[in-house]
Amino acid sequence: MMGAEAFWPPILLSLKIAGMASVLVLLIGGGGAWWVSRAKVGGNIKLVLETLFLLPLVLPPTVVGFVLLVVLGRNSPLGQLLESWLDKPIVFTPAAAVIAAVVVAFPLVYQTMKTGYEGVDSQLAEAARSSGANEWQVLRHITLPLCYRSIMTAYILGFARALGEFGATLMIAGNIPGRTQTTPTAIYVAVESGNWMAAWAWTIAIIAISFLLLLLTGWRARGVEQRQR
Repeated sequence: MMGAEAFWPPILLSLKIAGMASVLVLLIGGGGAWWVSRAKVGGNIKLVLETLFLLPLVLPPTVVGFVLLVVLGRNSPLGQLLESWLDKPIVFTPAAAVIAAVVVAFPLVYQTMKTGYEGVDSQLAEAARSSGANEWQVLRHITLPLCYRSIMTAYILGFARALGEFGATLMIAGNIPGRTQTTPTAIYVAVESGNWMAAWAWTIAIIAISFLLLLLTGWRARGVEQRQR
């Protein structure tokens, strides 16, 4: 029998990591999609950039985790720089789990936001610019309000992907109980040790959290549609 003191830490840590990662990846992915949609670069260059942005979507999570481990490890220049700032290595910490979640969730958020931007009527933006609005004002007052559904979808996808992240997190953050053990890694350890009751408990909890998040978002989107009619 698993007590509450063992059940809740992976759940709470997963929610904390997913919450931070989903906000960060929404900002980074949304900004990246906006920049690519507005950048005046050659078609081949843009194609290469978009391919790089979408690459984590098709790579095995363990490959993503290994690359992050090399890039952020103590033997890399970036890892040493971060360690000098933080006074400790960044790998095998909750921050490393957030970074892994951001990287693997980025392609979904980027593609969703890019689709949302492309769905905005360009004539509205041009009319605003002709009236004296700068790019930030166009983005804030026209593009983002019209992309509300895409923003909500991108956030949910980012949160859900971060909540379920396993392979990259295990590689760069490890599986330290009470420190970096998220719900997916806890489920893996429970199954490996034959503790099916614990594995089922965590699995049901993650399914319930994801279901409620999607349900609440659907209700909110429906309310917005009704107010707009």
